[in-house]
Formats: sequence, C-alpha cells, structure tokens
Amino acid sequence: VQLQAFGGGLAQAGGSLRLSCSASGRSLSVYVMGWFRQAPGKEREFVAAIRRSGGSTDYLDSAKGRFTISKDNAKNTVYLQMNSLRPEDTAVYYCAAGNGAWNSRGYYTENFYNYWGQGTLVTVSS
Repeated sequence: VQLQAFGGGLAQAGGSLRLSCSASGRSLSVYVMGWFRQAPGKEREFVAAIRRSGGSTDYLDSAKGRFTISKDNAKNTVYLQMNSLRPEDTAVYYCAAGNGAWNSRGYYTENFYNYWGQGTLVTVSS
C-alpha cells in the first residue's frame, strides 16, 4: 500500500488543521492506522491510532481532547483533525499502516507499522 499525507501548513496557536492520508494499492480497512510526528531535533513520536474497524482510537496524552483521528474506508483515507493547536505541535506529521493486532497495543511504536507516508509539515506560530 502507498500512503500520501497532506494538509499540513501554517496555523496560529489556537487554530485548526486537518491532515489527510490517502492510500492506494490496498484498502485501509485491513490496517491499523497511525499518525506520528517528528519535531526538529527530536525523535518521532506517536500521536494517534485507529483500529481497523474505526471503532477504537488512542492518542498521545497531549493530543487527547484536541486531536481526532478518523477514517473513511469508502475514500480509503484517514484523517487527523487538529484543534487548539499549540506551538509545540510543530512537526512533520507522518501517517502509517500496520498489520499487527490492535489489542497488542504495539501501535504506540514505529516498529508496529509496515508502511509510511512521506510526511507533511505542520507549523504553529505563537
């Protein structure tokens, strides 16, 4: 499966952006989908994940209540709605698809994922 992330850009603190991750080659319904981010000079970190069915989600603590991950299987696209953005949310955001089991909770780690998109830059100004 090929993933393409887009929707990044410049936002002011308190603003919103919606990231999209479109897939080709295979249905996203067979994967656990995740979003990660990497800020300058930092390691890539988990942001959010969604179960194959879309029935369960999980988030980085600092993203809870502000970010929402969702998926549209008909459009083969996963979204990350980001509200109440903060300057510390500035990073390159990556979407990823994993074959593993949701219940393993391995989706917090990069090794869980088999496919990665190219990343989209989000910059939040104060």
